[in-house]
Amino acid sequence: MFDNLTDSLSATLKNLRGQGRLTEDNVKDTLREVRMALLEADVALPVVTDFIEQVRAGALGQEVQNSLTPGQSLIKLVQAELVKVMGAANEGLNLKTQPPAIILMAGLQGAGKTTTVAKLGRWLQETQKKKVGVVSADVYRPAAIKQLQTLAEDLSLTFFDSDISQKPVDIAKNAIEAAKRKYLDVLIVDTAGRLHIDDEMMGEIKALHAAINPIETLFVVDSMTGQDAANTAKAFNDALPLTGVILTKADGDARGGAALSIRHITGKPIKFIGVGEKTTALEPFYPDRIASRILGMGDVLGLIEEIEQKVDKEKAEKLARKIQKGKNFDLEDFREQLQQMQSMGGVSSMLDKLPGIGNVPQEMKDKVNDKMIARQIAVICSMTKQERKHPDLIKGNRKKRIADGCGQELQDVNRLLKQFMMMQKMMKKLKSGNMANMMRGIKSNMRGLRR
Repeated sequence: MFDNLTDSLSATLKNLRGQGRLTEDNVKDTLREVRMALLEADVALPVVTDFIEQVRAGALGQEVQNSLTPGQSLIKLVQAELVKVMGAANEGLNLKTQPPAIILMAGLQGAGKTTTVAKLGRWLQETQKKKVGVVSADVYRPAAIKQLQTLAEDLSLTFFDSDISQKPVDIAKNAIEAAKRKYLDVLIVDTAGRLHIDDEMMGEIKALHAAINPIETLFVVDSMTGQDAANTAKAFNDALPLTGVILTKADGDARGGAALSIRHITGKPIKFIGVGEKTTALEPFYPDRIASRILGMGDVLGLIEEIEQKVDKEKAEKLARKIQKGKNFDLEDFREQLQQMQSMGGVSSMLDKLPGIGNVPQEMKDKVNDKMIARQIAVICSMTKQERKHPDLIKGNRKKRIADGCGQELQDVNRLLKQFMMMQKMMKKLKSGNMANMMRGIKSNMRGLRR
């Protein structure tokens, strides 16, 4: 996400770091480049114009001019303005009402609305410890009702059935009454999408909103549509009292124009951002963290939170106890570590949250291959329990059998075993408490993933 914008801004602002002082000329040249970077990222023109004017006024102010490091001061100014454009701080969901708190989801067809309903339900259930129900009022697409039912069953959310013969208002009211009887905390109502905004669609969702009076009305929009996302959100906001926006498919958007345009154009906060297809791939939107990522400064807090939420603490503690007792780290343990990494979206999903990643050449980033993790897991699964427990047994014919069993080459098996041995050595150093040696081991292991 934001790859193109990050590359452009990093290159432009890097030239200022060595400047002894700022002048009208070098500020003008820099802001021209920043303007081009924002326009290429498909940020709406009114947003770009205001952004540049605010930064120019600050850059020529006394505080920046008299700074010992004016170049760095200007970078901080750009970062602060990025945060301001996107909304200053994260605005959470307002659930302070008599249960169930009703969340109405609106949006165009194809934005990922139904999947986002399930993602939001999961997030509320796992991080906020809420009892969540979901219902589909999309009477035009029977497949949407079935899709939501399947997702709800997978995530243990309470699903309220609906039928295309019913009216959306009746579906929602019935679900609210049923949610009260089940003492649910939150009810998320999915609505019909269209390929474009029309009077019939707006009339229907207005009537539904008036009938159920939701505490949150969230607009779900595809971030890959760029500034069109902001314009569509404004059209919905003119018809409905939106309380916030959820940006989807951000992992496929290298530009970031929607994230930088929506708040300015609609006045409504982006509350969540979808960063993948899995139901775990929904994150609260923090403007300050996103601004840091855009400028290549990473998002360490976001990375820590992701690890906290997605790493299986029980398995991690079990492995730690095993290592402390002096028992060998075996291939079964290695497989669990790979699966944990996979559940977090792989190495590439964490890269843009690492500080300084903007300085890493793109060809190096491209070499990080997350498909390798799945291939390595397949190699280990092709082994017997005895081989996983005693890796020294794996020689000659056994290697060939393992390669045939997982449909890979002999060199893939050898590569995995080599990487496992590095990991095993690292675990021994971890036991002895030598942190410097352990970090060297991690770097070696990362190099193996790039191949």
